[in-house]
Amino acid sequence: MRRVVTGHDESGRSVVVSDGSIPRSREFTSLPGWVSRLPWATEPGEGIDRAGEDSTCEVTSLLPAPGGTRFIVLTFPPEAAMADPAFDPVAFDREQRADSPGLAELIEPDGMHATPTVDYAIVLQGEIVLELDDGHCTRLSAGDIVVQNGTRHAWRNRSGRPVTMAFVLVGAERDH
Repeated sequence: MRRVVTGHDESGRSVVVSDGSIPRSREFTSLPGWVSRLPWATEPGEGIDRAGEDSTCEVTSLLPAPGGTRFIVLTFPPEAAMADPAFDPVAFDREQRADSPGLAELIEPDGMHATPTVDYAIVLQGEIVLELDDGHCTRLSAGDIVVQNGTRHAWRNRSGRPVTMAFVLVGAERDH
């Protein structure tokens, strides 16, 4: 994946300040096909950086504080990969916690989780199922958009092929 970042030069003109790969990207060894990318992040109250300075490598939590944002792109392998006898859930959990601090700790063993965020999600490629608390499942395919309002949910890739999704997490206050 290529990331292009714009900013401004000394005279205030718009310029491309960065054009290349996503600096914070990880292909998991514990679950081949799982790829996590953090193309950009902002902290609460942070203004628009006129020079396009990149602080994504310094992010210590993938869970943004209220008013902060995280732009995450995930590739999910087919769910069957987790049923493979070679799959080590302990190693995967360890890798998740190293890659996604703040967020990984909220993920239950079955994948269900809830975050104090409003998430804008779009399926870029493939098909995936959104499962909610009551077991209700909604099938999604490329181009479909989900607005996730802090509800408990899980993503299930039952398609047999990888699926890639983009998420923008906006930190929010819990109302209950």
